[in-house]
Amino acid sequence: MTIYDHIQELRAELATSMDAGEMATIRAELDAARAELASEEAALNALFEPPQ
Repeated sequence: MTIYDHIQELRAELATSMDAGEMATIRAELDAARAELASEEAALNALFEPPQ
């Protein structure tokens, strides 16, 4: 599963969750997944930046 797919799955779970504890857990996982995606995107962008 890609990180993007994982984020979409977590968003769907969050939308249907009714339990506050579960929602907090999903939000934490979602934040971590978004941070991982941002890190991966930054690494990919660095490959295409011209040398300075």
